Amino acid sequence: MEHLIRRLGAGEVLVADGAIGTMLMERGLQLGQPPESFNLTRGDVLQEIAREYLDAGADIIQTNTFGASGLKLASYSLQKRVGEINRNAVLAVRKAVGDRAYVSGSCGPTGRFLKPYGEVEPEEMSESFRRQMSALVEAGVDIICVETMTDLHEATSAVKAAKAVAPSVPVMATMTFDETPKGFFTVMGVTVEQAAKGLQAAGADIVGSNCGNGIEKMISIAQAFKRCTKLPIIIQANAGIPELKGDEVIYPETPEFMAEKVGQLISLGVLIIGGCCGTTPAHIRAFRRTVDSCKRGAS
Repeated sequence: MEHLIRRLGAGEVLVADGAIGTMLMERGLQLGQPPESFNLTRGDVLQEIAREYLDAGADIIQTNTFGASGLKLASYSLQKRVGEINRNAVLAVRKAVGDRAYVSGSCGPTGRFLKPYGEVEPEEMSESFRRQMSALVEAGVDIICVETMTDLHEATSAVKAAKAVAPSVPVMATMTFDETPKGFFTVMGVTVEQAAKGLQAAGADIVGSNCGNGIEKMISIAQAFKRCTKLPIIIQANAGIPELKGDEVIYPETPEFMAEKVGQLISLGVLIIGGCCGTTPAHIRAFRRTVDSCKRGAS
């Protein structure tokens, strides 16, 4: 496939996939079970999910490795299987998509806090990320995606680890923001401007936001990013804020509702648009239609 950064540089809008956790829960993931455990036993399920997103029109498909750093896996006594867990996830997606989509190595927070807020030394966190990044790159990812970060120090640690392991592999980095009367901040107090500048300085090639918000608030976040960076922007909204109905968690934003707003993201210059919690292949299929329609309208 043509190099991701060249396509973005030419102004092409790409579609990323949606939630993995939502899909895994439909396929038997139990409460309290690490999603990454599927990488050891159910590669067939990972392939199935990847194929569904590919068929829906996704250009970028993520690996089931959001919590596959050593520090995070230690919570489940799986830290000695970092290499296997990450490698299996990449191979499952690659087997499903071949060279028809980019394979994106997902890397989320460790769930631990750096000193002085927690007990983790900076070098320990860096090494944890390096081990994960090495496994992802050796297995053949096209992109690294550092996502759902709230602590800029942790996010930049992950970005730097990715660039140290494989300088030529593009790195996407996204943070999660909450709306306040003074604007958007992560729970650790990071502004959009601080995130954009810090992630770029660490080496990120693409910056943006995922999770925590429905698509309307993500439009405001995208506007904030456009004001403070010239890097390509990625936005992956939740399908709204989850609601509990009986024993079931419902995400209220439909594929049609979200797809109507995708055009606004495109008009702002967002170049990668996908989904996060609650989004499904139906959402991504609707996003694809909007992106293709905007492309035809511009030609």
